[in-house]
Amino acid sequence: MSVKKVVLAYSGGLDTSVIVKWLIDTYGCEVVCYAADVGQEEELDGLEEKAINTGASKCYIEDLKEEFVTDYIYPAIKANAIYEDRYLLGTSLARPIIAKRQIEIARKEGADAVCHGATGKGNDQVRFELAFKALAPEISIIAPWRIWDLNSRSLLFDYASKHNIPLPITKDKPYSMDRNLLHISYEGGVLEDPFKEPDEDMFILTSSPEKAPDKAQYIDVDFKEGIPVALDSKAYGPVELMQKLNKIAGTHGVGRIDIVENRLVGIKSRGVYETPAGTVLLMAHRDLESITLDRDTQHLKDKLSIEYAILAYNGQWFAKRREALDAFMNETQKNVTGTVRLKLYKGSCAVVGRTSPVTLYEPDIATFDESELYDQKDATGFINVYGLPGKIETLLKNKRR
Repeated sequence: MSVKKVVLAYSGGLDTSVIVKWLIDTYGCEVVCYAADVGQEEELDGLEEKAINTGASKCYIEDLKEEFVTDYIYPAIKANAIYEDRYLLGTSLARPIIAKRQIEIARKEGADAVCHGATGKGNDQVRFELAFKALAPEISIIAPWRIWDLNSRSLLFDYASKHNIPLPITKDKPYSMDRNLLHISYEGGVLEDPFKEPDEDMFILTSSPEKAPDKAQYIDVDFKEGIPVALDSKAYGPVELMQKLNKIAGTHGVGRIDIVENRLVGIKSRGVYETPAGTVLLMAHRDLESITLDRDTQHLKDKLSIEYAILAYNGQWFAKRREALDAFMNETQKNVTGTVRLKLYKGSCAVVGRTSPVTLYEPDIATFDESELYDQKDATGFINVYGLPGKIETLLKNKRR
């Protein structure tokens, strides 16, 4: 493949640090690095200088935090999207926005290829490349991990050492970390043994339950049409709300999970995640729906939430199916407005109250006391009709004996 200019999704980590030099040596091409700021914070410090020193002609650092929250995180919260009942899709949701801006930069730069550092065993290669193909099918894709001979972390370290490429991790701390506003993920290296407990000093966003405050904290989260807009009656913008809630919930140790998930490529992978704000918001949002959505709509939405999570996890964000699901989710959210109160304590997050100006909860019906709106005698006929098929089946079975 002939390549004159390539735009590389660049993090400054082990893989992409090596890839800059490898692209130049392999294709003799110009390399434009691009880093998406989706909430990595200090990880972006010195990144531009490092990219240039490694051989890149320039380095874009794009602030995508607000778009990431409003166009990716919030839609997933409205959908209650959780993969395999536990993973809150922190990396899955970040990849499509990163890929989208990468294509925009490639067109601006007149590049004939884009490149990513995802391995041939993981999900991210699929997420990046499905986005590239959906947005710019004419642009070539370079996936070094599928074509080079640097097929191990040790070889990458050796390559970096040979070419004097500075790295943010060492052979003594070789796990992979990915951070954004929604989560931090930890994978690989010392974590590949699923029976080994992670070292406490690995965690960044959350306190251990043992070191969390001894006093519980109550917080109120206000939603408007399914979107979180305030904490404790104080309005926040999307990015500030996520940052504030990450700090509050993280202090109380909320949001840690240690799971083995089923990757799209068929491999089981152990991942450790910190998702403080996302854990609180998803729990609060689903609970608010319990009083603002009718039963049948909620049950249908619960089924489609699983589909939404699988779609996002599998890298199909730019598929027509996701747009169709979003249209359904947005329709269901028109009355998901109100306040949810949560109790944070030593790693736990519990809903302890909910209220809405458009609630469907009617105390007069729900009460165990006498009700004007519900006559308990009416249940007799309903149960007789509802249970009729089962009753007939058993009667006929007995008759044939």
